[in-house]
Amino acid sequence: MKKTIMTRFGEVEFDPENTVLFVDGLIGFENLRDFIVMPNRKNGPLFWIQSVEEPDLAFVLTDPTNFFLDYKVVPDARERAKLGIGTDDDCHALAVVTVPPDRKVTLNLMAPVLFAPATNRAIQVVLEKSQYKTRHPLPA
Repeated sequence: MKKTIMTRFGEVEFDPENTVLFVDGLIGFENLRDFIVMPNRKNGPLFWIQSVEEPDLAFVLTDPTNFFLDYKVVPDARERAKLGIGTDDDCHALAVVTVPPDRKVTLNLMAPVLFAPATNRAIQVVLEKSQYKTRHPLPA
């Protein structure tokens, strides 16, 4: 049975079976766990995830390999268990995008979102001893 929420995008209808479960929430938003993916109408590398529980909250995400070809995050056994996947299952690393007033877009490459399509689960992890930053500038 479809549900409807009012968001910054207007009224959005979604199927609760297709929500992405953030097992531990996002950093700073641990109590929010259910999100829907908003389609990108411009066919670019960015897309929105919209909180189902807090209709005023949405984040822009992207696949960081669109900008950093060598960026790779391999989930460890604990992370795979949270995602409900095995070692052979797909897991995509995504980055939260920040667009400040000066329009100098940055990606949070230090705390990527790991998404498992097989289970529709996601977690945000912090990469220790990383060369990346929470506001990593796009390459010139």
